[in-house]
Formats: sequence, C-alpha cells, structure tokens
Amino acid sequence: MAEKPHINVIFIGHVDHGKSTTVGRLLYDTKAVTEQDMKKIKEEVAKYNRATFEFAFVMDQLKEERERGITIDIMHRDFQTQKYYFTIIDAPGHRDFVKNMITGASQADAAVLVVSAIDGIQAQTREHAYLARVLGIQQVIVGINKIDAAKYDKAKFEEVKAKVTELLKTVGYDVSKIPFVPYSALQGDNVATKSDKLPWYTGNTLLQQLDQFTVTKKPTDKPLRLPIQDVYSIKGFGTVPVGKVETGIMKPGDKIIIMPAGVQSEVKSVEMHHQQLQQAIPGDNVGFNLKDIDKKNIKRGDVVGHSNNPPTVVQEFTAQIVVINHKTAIAKGYTPVFHIHTAQIASTITEILEKKDPKTGQTLEKNPEFIKNGDIALVKVRPTKPICAEKYSDFPQLGRFAIRDMGSTVAAGVILDVVKKQ
Repeated sequence: MAEKPHINVIFIGHVDHGKSTTVGRLLYDTKAVTEQDMKKIKEEVAKYNRATFEFAFVMDQLKEERERGITIDIMHRDFQTQKYYFTIIDAPGHRDFVKNMITGASQADAAVLVVSAIDGIQAQTREHAYLARVLGIQQVIVGINKIDAAKYDKAKFEEVKAKVTELLKTVGYDVSKIPFVPYSALQGDNVATKSDKLPWYTGNTLLQQLDQFTVTKKPTDKPLRLPIQDVYSIKGFGTVPVGKVETGIMKPGDKIIIMPAGVQSEVKSVEMHHQQLQQAIPGDNVGFNLKDIDKKNIKRGDVVGHSNNPPTVVQEFTAQIVVINHKTAIAKGYTPVFHIHTAQIASTITEILEKKDPKTGQTLEKNPEFIKNGDIALVKVRPTKPICAEKYSDFPQLGRFAIRDMGSTVAAGVILDVVKKQ
C-alpha cells in the first residue's frame, strides 16, 4: 500500500474546552486506540474520580497532568483517515504552557481551534488564534465542542460561530475558507460519525473535515536549514545533534557548517527512529553523526546548513509583531526573551517604527511611544548575542518567533528583514 501523505495537526483553544477529549475521541473512533487501551483508561479515570476525562487521558499520560486535569507537555499521537496519515500535536491550553504551544505550532501544517459551545471565546481562544496566524498556520478548522451540553441547539452554535468568525477576521484569516463543525467529543456526535441529533447541520463530520486539508509541498529545493534541538555524546559514535529538517535535504557525506558557532564538519550518518537514512527531507526529525566535533562547541538553537550556503547570523532585524498579553505596555529598550525556532535569546526592541490597524494593515501611527495589547506594530530588534534567523519570506520556519516575559507569551511576530552580522 502506498504511504498516505502526512500532515501535522495541532489542537488549540482554551483550557477545559475539550481539546484532549476531542483528540482522544478521534483516536478511539479511528481505532488508533484499542478497546483494551480504553478499558485501562476507564479504570484509571475511575481511580482519579474524573468520569468525563477518559478520552483526555489518552493524551495526558503524565501522572501530574492526570491529577491536575490539564495538559502540560506536547504529546504526539498518530492516526489515519481515508486520505491522510496525521500526527496530532496536542498543545496545552493552560496558560503556563504556551511555550509548548509555540513549539507545537511551529511544527504544525494545520490547526483545529476548539471552542466550547457553552463558554464561547475565552482568553486562550483569542491568544491561540493570534499565535496560529502569526506562526504561519494557514489551514484551520473551528470545532464547536460540547454541543450536547448546549442541547444540540442551532442558535447557540450560530451565536458562537459569529463571535469566532469576528475574532478570526481581526487576526487576519480569510474566514470564507474556514469551516465550523459542531460536535460533542464526549458523546461522539459528529466527530467520526454523523449524528441524528444535529438535523440542522448538513456539513462534514470533524473527521471528514480533516480530510479537506491540503498537503503543502515540502521545501526540498531550498538550502538546508536544521535548527538543533539537542546534542548528545554517544559512546563509540561521537557527537550526535538532533533536530528537524526545516528546508533542504541532508545526506551522509554532506559538508556542513553550524552557525552562529561557525563550526564545520562532515555528516557521517543520518538516522530517524533508529533507521539509517540515505537522505533527510523537510519534516524529518533526525539525529546525525558528525566527524571530529566536540559536543561543547554546539548547542540547542544553533542552525545547520551546507558549508556553501551557511545559515544567516543576524545583528538586528525588522519584524511585525502582535502584542498578545503584556501587563502594561511595551516601549523601546524593552528586552524580553525571543523564541525563534529552537533558540531562546534575550533581545532588545530598539525602535518602534509604526503601529498598524489590525483590520486593514494600514499605518495608524509612526514612531509611537509604546504599544499595548491587541496592537500590531513594526519594530527593530537587536539580539543580545549572535543568533541565526531568516526572513519569513525566505524561510518561514526560521522567520517567526514568540516573545516571552515573566512566564507568559507577550507577543508573537514574523521577521521582515535582517541585517547580517559582519
């Protein structure tokens, strides 16, 4: 059987709106989780006295998460539809864990925004919608969950749909392309099977809607860019960095350079899931063995490229940011932590060039003194240490970032232009 095309999908939305339960239900209904797994989970649930959480428990495997009833780390689970092979990135909705959500979103091809039919838009619904847009997720489904609790009421669905449509417009999505699916993760209505309790809804089930996503072409023709996630020293093997190929192709025998360190080496071998690869392409999470490199000379956040086309090290860059959640306001001189691909680095906003109208993109004000929540602005940024980054238009994966401060995501943005470090 030919391999199905692969899509990474992330489930986002407010805590308690049923993301994990939705994922659990999808896995169960597509038989990615067996009856036996489910039985074990039900027993676990009974132990913890959280009856409605059984599907969520499929994803929330950490004991701490079970006891707190929230998703902390990103879990990856696979399932198949008629058309695709999906990897689900289950992003935490709880606000402490937005950092994981960012890591997840930067790996996702598509998103399902889960909104409760009862509670409608909440803080994280808004935050996640902005992040998905700024982090470049083009394809979105809105799932209106808990329709059972809303007594399968069409008016309730339409009311929530109208509000979410307005939000997505503000964020900059073309809402004519975004489907809204009413469903109940708990009861299973309209997740994998049509429900007779929703006679007023004639659209797709959630599962059918997932098959409407399209697969984006892999950027194999671009230069190699691989941000390093971890570096291991393995006895008898030497130094093995691990990371995801974002663009280009990596093969054994390639001459590579790791920036900003400027370390050069040759790739001895490339492997994924303990199998040797002849080549690694975009989307592959690989480990690769390097000749004569000391582990201490490279680190997480460095980027690998071919020696004849090194990754860009930036001195400063111009970016468009959206302020999501800052306690007061951002003025120039502000130095929070920027999360760009796998790198985290304190960087200073040296200038605020202009403030834009979120609805039209027109300039509202030149050189404002400060920017605050909801504002979209053009800024100049100077990292405090050398860092690899690229223009979003050239390498989207290395040109988007989140700004974090005091444990929360303050803003997110994309890099429009870079000044290379000499």
